[in-house]
Amino acid sequence: MAPEVEEAGASYNHGFAVMSHAQRMRRRRRGSGGPRNKAFLALMVVGILVVLAGLAGIGYIVSIAASAPPLSSLKPRATGDNTRVFAADGRPLGFIQADDLHLPLHSSDIPQVVKDATVAIEDERFYKHKGVDYEGVVRAAIKNLTSRKTVQGGSTITMQLVRSLYISSERTYTRKIREAKLAEELEDEHSKEWILEKYLDSIPYGTVGGQSAIGIKAAAKIYFSKNLKDLNLRQAALLAGLPQAPSDYSPTRSRKAARFRRDEVLRKMAELKMITPAKADAAIAKPLGLKLSSYFSKRREEYFFDYVKDQLFREYGAQTVRAGGMKVYTTIDLEKQAEARDTISDHLAGIGPSSAIVTLNPRNGYIEAMASSGDYGQSNFNLAAQGHRRPGSTFKVMALMTALRRGVDPDATHYTSVSPTRVNDPIYGNFEIRTYGGVGAGNLSLRQATLKSDNSVYIQLAMDLGPDEVKKTARDMGITSTLKGYPAETLGGLENGVSPLEMATAYSTIASGGYRLRPTAIKKIKFPDGRVEEGDELPARFRVKRVRVFEDGVAAEGRQILEQNIQGGTGTHAQIGCPAAGKTGTTDNNTDAWFVGFTPRYTTAVWVGYPKDDIQMNGLYFGRNVDGGTFPADIWGDYMKRIKGSYCGDFTPPKHPFVSSPFFGKYAKSGGKLIGAGDDETTDPTATPDPNADDTNSTGGVTAPEGTDEGKPDQGNGNFDPDQYESTPQPQPDTQPPPDVGNGGGATAPPG
Repeated sequence: MAPEVEEAGASYNHGFAVMSHAQRMRRRRRGSGGPRNKAFLALMVVGILVVLAGLAGIGYIVSIAASAPPLSSLKPRATGDNTRVFAADGRPLGFIQADDLHLPLHSSDIPQVVKDATVAIEDERFYKHKGVDYEGVVRAAIKNLTSRKTVQGGSTITMQLVRSLYISSERTYTRKIREAKLAEELEDEHSKEWILEKYLDSIPYGTVGGQSAIGIKAAAKIYFSKNLKDLNLRQAALLAGLPQAPSDYSPTRSRKAARFRRDEVLRKMAELKMITPAKADAAIAKPLGLKLSSYFSKRREEYFFDYVKDQLFREYGAQTVRAGGMKVYTTIDLEKQAEARDTISDHLAGIGPSSAIVTLNPRNGYIEAMASSGDYGQSNFNLAAQGHRRPGSTFKVMALMTALRRGVDPDATHYTSVSPTRVNDPIYGNFEIRTYGGVGAGNLSLRQATLKSDNSVYIQLAMDLGPDEVKKTARDMGITSTLKGYPAETLGGLENGVSPLEMATAYSTIASGGYRLRPTAIKKIKFPDGRVEEGDELPARFRVKRVRVFEDGVAAEGRQILEQNIQGGTGTHAQIGCPAAGKTGTTDNNTDAWFVGFTPRYTTAVWVGYPKDDIQMNGLYFGRNVDGGTFPADIWGDYMKRIKGSYCGDFTPPKHPFVSSPFFGKYAKSGGKLIGAGDDETTDPTATPDPNADDTNSTGGVTAPEGTDEGKPDQGNGNFDPDQYESTPQPQPDTQPPPDVGNGGGATAPPG
């Protein structure tokens, strides 16, 4: 075939062009390279996108981290400590309860076993990383991915501390990034030991009884009743396992889960060669060994404790006090508290009535005893400070001091005691009262009337002085309860009564030489920052405050009369062999009985009665009715003997003598004519009434004051119970009062 024909044949075979080998190879290369190039290209694009996304993610992370404020600009959240209250001698009374329970932790408190257990289960590479454990993050991610659930976290101890102290705990990537950045900063600024200490001090360790244990020191007390440094291996392991999920692993609610977690900690410690496998196995074989503690809830002197807590709340607010970490040092004397309760029990156990005792120091107003026979478990009502009962004749002292401050001579000023005593006054209306047993004592000086506790004389004295003047004196002496300025108040007829604390405060005004003293329960407060408030640095309500309301000569005259009342008046059962002064008091129908008195060193008020009801205490005192001269005077005398020790002391003589003159008030100079003397009254100054006489006879028919006006508080009140005009009288003393030695003079009664 000619070359032309062959070439044509090569080029066209069966109508198709025929390619050379080179052409076929080139075409094959072109044909096979197209799809592969596209796949490669796609992979390249994806790779580039991944890189870009990674760069964008890194940029996002960097921007989020950059947006986090520097650690130096953040103020760590304070881990609130619980406020603790102490007695005068430094012995603890208890903690003021809060939602969180915490005890401040110091590095010296932490045993090595606690450190090891915590690091083992929470952050095994704690001493190797710089705040963020990148290896741990990858390990946790792989484990969580393979198990298809979150079984391990990537947070280090440092990151958890940052979350606890500086930032919120919401579960977001933003928080996690900032947490990591701040953790690295924290590691740059503080040592590992500091970080571990702060972690152990601030992390929650579960809730018991509605209160959360914050910090491992509080947890050791709550779960094991131990100091942190005394924990053994299995106890340390249990606590170390709680922070990851305190509710799930709670040893009080889920013991099985708690034990599983404890054993996990022990095995991890063995794996990291912190303990031997044999030690781990021995600890695993033992039970949890819980010993729940009442350390935070147990309190001494609960009634006084509540009184102090209320004072603190008023000054600082409840939240500040609960989490303020204060150390509050009080005035309470635990020995006197014990003696007060023992004395009450010795005299009243098994008889029925309750009693309350308050003792003040008349030099500074310190409350040294505030005790009662009440059971705090049954009622948290503080009879000594909150109980308001009618004071009976102990309130006559307010009228006595009103007279003395006006210069009334207690020996030269006379009244006629009759029973019934009828008063017809244009302001206070018509009313009448009776003395004990319905027997008047005739002509009495004011001193004699005080020692006889004579109702007739004292209602006349109140009318001559002006009931509102008696009210003013009571206020000056420290009575804060409701006073209306009624005549009845002189005889103890107060609408809402008074507390033993108030009565002790009032009588301290006489014992102190004429100074009203603010009753004080708190003498020093220490704050967590080292600040101390004491003396004049205390808030005003806690400072010692003395306000002169009587000249010392006036106070001394009142004290001498009340001394005679113990020596030979209604208070003879209160004799203690030392200088002492006081007054008895009993309310209508013997429902409340009092003795309030003082020595040079102590003022004490004693109340006896039934707290919830006006139950008559008839026949309970060796067959006699209970009045102020019986159980109250007995308790006062016995208790004061116990606390005085071997030293009595003596009252300070006044610098200013008492200057006085006879008092010629309207009722005093009437010789009894204004009160119905000579009508149907009974007068027998030598009579000693039957102590078992029917008390209802002493009340008589009392008419409520007429023409009342609520807008005039010093006038009568038609809604006022007329029975309050009667202060249940007490038996006259066997010893005769001192003779009348007064004469002549010129003090006058107020107009009207």
